[in-house]
Amino acid sequence: MNPLPTPDLMRTAAPSELAPTVLFRVGLADEYLTVESPVGPVFVARNGRGVSATAPAFQAEAADAFEAAFATRFRRPIRPARRFERTEVEALETALHEGRGRGVRFDLRATTAFGREVLDAALRIPRGEIRPYAWIAREIGHPAAVRAVGSALGRNPVPLLIPCHRVVRSDGHIGDYAWGSAVKRAVLATEGVVPAEVEREARAGSHYLGSDTTHIVCWPTCRHARQIQARHRVPFATIDEAVAAGYRPCRDCRP
Repeated sequence: MNPLPTPDLMRTAAPSELAPTVLFRVGLADEYLTVESPVGPVFVARNGRGVSATAPAFQAEAADAFEAAFATRFRRPIRPARRFERTEVEALETALHEGRGRGVRFDLRATTAFGREVLDAALRIPRGEIRPYAWIAREIGHPAAVRAVGSALGRNPVPLLIPCHRVVRSDGHIGDYAWGSAVKRAVLATEGVVPAEVEREARAGSHYLGSDTTHIVCWPTCRHARQIQARHRVPFATIDEAVAAGYRPCRDCRP
């Protein structure tokens, strides 16, 4: 027969960190780190399911605003991380500087299925390249849903790690960004894209760039387009114009 618990055992309380740790591991509460990015410090929130949010940490009162916005949007508690591995921070810094979420798990359960398709397509845009909203819409099989794509990117919970900054307007204008247009331009500049030059070429009617030696046409920021020597560059206003001139769309950037 098992003895009854002693009064001392009955009064023993669970460790204060037990409940928060369990909630964190099952994704019912989040913690956040401050991590360096190409444009300054950012908050990176995560739980046992993966990274759930990012936000700029540029200002003194940013932490309070971030915690409040996170709780309102996701309906979960969040707090600064009590402990973390240095390797975790280094991995996040690398991902932020590369502008891609390779090796990073995301918690996107608050995002719709359509939104996840949009974000997955944005992840496929290489560093230093940009695509228009219409490209994303076509890639996910909804070519008419350009406006919906823009809305989904605007709700991206993890900017920088999921690079919505690489998606621009079809007229070549860099466009808006959740963290502000100035931040978007600064991030693109760190990746080798010159926003003013992109917009200037678009105003001149150069939305695509072909090579008269390979007769392949690309988006102007495609890595293949950047290798075209100046004397061999052929600008086009539309992809139909390029195809009519005998050019084949690049298989990598898929204009």
